[in-house]
Amino acid sequence: MSDPQVISFRPEPGQYAWTFGGAAPVAKIKPPAVLELFTEDCFAGRVRSENDLVSQVCEFPYLNPQTGPFYIEGAQPGDTLAVHFISIEPARDWGASTTVPLFGALSATHVTALLHDPLPELIWMYQFDRAQGTCRFTARHRDFTVDLPMNPMHGTVGVAPANLEVRSALVPDAFGGNMDTPEMRAGVTCYLGVNVEGALFSLGDGHARQGEGETCGVAVETAMNTVLAIDLIKGKPCAWPRLESATHIMSAGSARPLEDAFRIAQLDLVQWLGADYGLDPLDAYQLITQAVESPLANVCDPNYTSVAKMPKQYLPSSPAMDGAHTRLSALAATYLGK
Repeated sequence: MSDPQVISFRPEPGQYAWTFGGAAPVAKIKPPAVLELFTEDCFAGRVRSENDLVSQVCEFPYLNPQTGPFYIEGAQPGDTLAVHFISIEPARDWGASTTVPLFGALSATHVTALLHDPLPELIWMYQFDRAQGTCRFTARHRDFTVDLPMNPMHGTVGVAPANLEVRSALVPDAFGGNMDTPEMRAGVTCYLGVNVEGALFSLGDGHARQGEGETCGVAVETAMNTVLAIDLIKGKPCAWPRLESATHIMSAGSARPLEDAFRIAQLDLVQWLGADYGLDPLDAYQLITQAVESPLANVCDPNYTSVAKMPKQYLPSSPAMDGAHTRLSALAATYLGK
């Protein structure tokens, strides 16, 4: 692979996208390419202290700003966009989390209507120690702190939806979006099916770390400096987002109820083992049943997200998704070596 185009982009305040679909592209990219990007946190940088309540400093629905969209030259419906995360680094030395009234897995919501009052708004500020690779939790109601390992990731990665849809950047679905899976970390390749000409790829919602499920609905939110490599897989569709690491292939399903999100991810993994590894559907179903890992991504967004994660060591030695992860990993090594 020849040296790729390297593009650096930091959005101006008015350049962020708040939806997938419906936003004009900020740049055209000729793949393969490397993008050096800044992404703002889900609060648009407005929650900076324990006194900055979301209800007071943020304006709904202007949450979860996305960097992009990027028009990918040559991308057509039926292709797959491969996005390899070379590095994801917090752009600040702090992050914020919060409880939000009528939001979260253990709270009443507007669709889970309960008699009790909404939870109060409360902000937790996390300080980062870059040398140690940790972020510090500080309890609000007693004298207690603990350092948690940072695991930088992007909660939101996606392309424009099909059928002229415009979707909020708070929603995950077949186009990707706000999946909130901790698997979306450096070294991982994300595969997204192209629905419109140019794909219109965006990302944001940086998390310094997040537990599986994102129980209260808010991770350790922070701005990110992210480097990623992009390429196209022509003529190979991808119905739901997929991920690949050095050790696993993964499918992500998003829906409500949660069991439908689980079913989507598991079925896509069965179909993936047939398409790329030559396994009969029932053989794939049986193998997955015994070997799959099923981490939750989120159980708080408008759609929940479940991940089906299969160790490569149990699969035939065939390249997944036309070997895109291997190619982009090599490109990443070349970039990092410069």
